[in-house]
Amino acid sequence: MSIAPGWYVDPADPDTRRYWDGEGWIGAPIPVDATPPEGPPPVEPPAPASPAPGPGGPAAPAASGPAPGPAGAPPAPGPFPGWPGTGQPPFPGQPGQPAGTGQPPYPGQPPGPVGGPPYGPFPGQPGAPGQGYPPGWAYPGWPGRPPVPRPHGLPLASFGARFVARLIDFGAVFLLNAVVNGWFVYRYVEEVTPYFREVLRRSMAGDTSTDGLPQPGEQAGGLQVAILLIATALWFAYEVPAMAGNGQTLGKRLLGVRAVPVEADQPLGFGRALRRWSTLGLPTLLWYCCGFGLLLQLVDALSPLFDHPLRQALHDKRAQTVVVRLPPRATTPSGGPAEPADTPATPATPPGDKP
Repeated sequence: MSIAPGWYVDPADPDTRRYWDGEGWIGAPIPVDATPPEGPPPVEPPAPASPAPGPGGPAAPAASGPAPGPAGAPPAPGPFPGWPGTGQPPFPGQPGQPAGTGQPPYPGQPPGPVGGPPYGPFPGQPGAPGQGYPPGWAYPGWPGRPPVPRPHGLPLASFGARFVARLIDFGAVFLLNAVVNGWFVYRYVEEVTPYFREVLRRSMAGDTSTDGLPQPGEQAGGLQVAILLIATALWFAYEVPAMAGNGQTLGKRLLGVRAVPVEADQPLGFGRALRRWSTLGLPTLLWYCCGFGLLLQLVDALSPLFDHPLRQALHDKRAQTVVVRLPPRATTPSGGPAEPADTPATPATPPGDKP
């Protein structure tokens, strides 16, 4: 791929511009904020020939190296090996490199596809920090599949661990409802039992008529609303304070996972924990609408399977949180938790030093 002739920022010295004639840099550089002239720069007069060596004297070495820069400035580095106009083969992936060479990247460079975007950019080349690509150069992307993210240096929790933790939390909330909400559930069952008993009897007899069916009691609707309100309040009291403090409920603590903000490894706080819970917990109030609230909660619970790369559920996205797996902790002889296994031990005090 050839680059059209014109004035471009000198990759070796971003404060200057030089003229590219399609094969190499020609002429003296000019300041980058100066208006370049039309066309190429004037041809510089040839340097005076070196005097012939005297009899028996050594021959003068041939001049080599980069063209001198502006007066009083150090010479600009380059051109580097592989740049157009140097007569040397290009680096893998640079313009002029044949596609399909399959050459490995240089140390420290990510592996790239054969014939794909250039490796690098190397210091002083187009595309390096603070420098732009000349016209026609493709911006390189990450080759292949990107690595799995590790928020704050911790691995992401698996969907299986999150699912089991949520089941444990649901079991704990169910036990709370059995204690607090049990009487309301008993009264609701008494109100609707005659209706369902008659429907079952007719279905067993092959009767599909709905005439004369006993209607649920007058208190059935109010009891249903009370049950859902109490269940939602118990779920809120169980989850939000615990998540605001350390990002863990009972289930997450047992499975060794924790919810943390995306931007920093710190407690969620009450506001973020409330936003996170409300996306999953408030649809409980819509269970009486033909199970619509339960459907919303099911979609939210399965959403980490389809989110990449952070595996965020819908409630994670609203609160900007991720769920990470904590490193395993060792136990002391007394049975209490100790420091993580990867924490370096404190060096002993050298002899002769004061404690």
